[in-house]
Amino acid sequence: MKRLLLTLAILAAAQASAQNIKPGLWELTSKVKTGNAQQDQVLGAAAAQFAAMPPEQRAQVEAMMAKNGISMPKAGSDGALTMTMCITPEMAARKEVPLNQQGQCTSKQEPVVGGMNISYTCTAPPSSGTGQLRFVGDSAYTMTMHVTNNGAAGPRAVDMESNGRWLSATCPQKVR
Repeated sequence: MKRLLLTLAILAAAQASAQNIKPGLWELTSKVKTGNAQQDQVLGAAAAQFAAMPPEQRAQVEAMMAKNGISMPKAGSDGALTMTMCITPEMAARKEVPLNQQGQCTSKQEPVVGGMNISYTCTAPPSSGTGQLRFVGDSAYTMTMHVTNNGAAGPRAVDMESNGRWLSATCPQKVR
């Protein structure tokens, strides 16, 4: 689950690399596909368990994420995870998202007509990915990523499809 959240964070970070991103509250919806029906079912079950966390544990996770301007992901019936994040005008100018990424990661964004090509590599946790982000104006985008997580059980590849949409110019107050 932590790797899934890290991958979602990286996808969210890619969205902030746009030349003309609107500051404000954004919604990110991502669906992971492993190419293996059984693994896809496991991911769907994990998302459902995430949604059904005990109240105390959920409150702790929500507080940690809120400090970073991110909402607790919500699991859809199709296994997609949806979360909101806030990008301030200053953050948009710096092309920064409100995430405290764990580990050492480097990323590269190559502007192309209509969006950008993205690649990243992390050493802790070990993972890498490549993908394409395509903008729909300054308030929406679509993205596809191929991600490889290199865990103790060996490399595991997944494909992610994401959509981002701008919700409003204002963000909820952060928890301090």
